[in-house]
Amino acid sequence: MSIADAAQAVGLSIDTLRYYERDGLMLRPVPRSGGGQRRYEDADLRWVLLVTRLRATGLPIRDVRRYAELVRAGEGNEAERLELLREHRRHVLAQLAEVTEHLGAIDAKIGVYEERVGAASSAPPSSSPSPVSAPVSSPARG
Repeated sequence: MSIADAAQAVGLSIDTLRYYERDGLMLRPVPRSGGGQRRYEDADLRWVLLVTRLRATGLPIRDVRRYAELVRAGEGNEAERLELLREHRRHVLAQLAEVTEHLGAIDAKIGVYEERVGAASSAPPSSSPSPVSAPVSSPARG
């Protein structure tokens, strides 16, 4: 598959695919046609999708590069690969917990406005609390 088709298939730009290859993030050099054009195979695309997921969840490029180096090296370093991925998983879970907390605050604020909109359509105007008066779980996050 051409680089343009591969880029479209994985949702990345052609430049990003070239960068992944140039920066050592691919498992192997992408094969080339007789005319020198890159020819991506399904295994290349599966790897690119994994790299994209790792990056989207915050794994630094240096760690993606290290992971690729370990995979390229073959058997015998699975424990190091496992630790790298477990550490990243811990990081992702911490991010998820933080985002979930933020979502709870947003949901609480939505509830305040839903109550106001519902009350406004069925009751006369009254003095209502300020838009920032909803309870928060910590003073730093309101």
